[in-house]
Amino acid sequence: MSQQLVISHHDIYQLRRGWRLQWEAIQGCHVILYPEGMVKLSTTAGAILEQVDGHHSIADIIATLQQRYPGADTLADDVMQFIDEARGNGWLAVKEINRG
Repeated sequence: MSQQLVISHHDIYQLRRGWRLQWEAIQGCHVILYPEGMVKLSTTAGAILEQVDGHHSIADIIATLQQRYPGADTLADDVMQFIDEARGNGWLAVKEINRG
């Protein structure tokens, strides 16, 4: 039986060990490089993952992106949905779960 992990705005994530985010000029987008391959990211996904550094909480990431994109009304929901999907895809590892 798998356990469903609820994401909190206070949680801190990082890319999975051995994986890295990189700008690919030839493709004009960010990609995740990992030992077996590469994942091409959308502009939005790249902007979010640029902030995922193992130091900033999801709330910090949302605040930073809201300053950068003040007209994005669903930004917080979009970030939470992306983090959940990225975690589900195995791209991210939680570094610290903080329920405070």
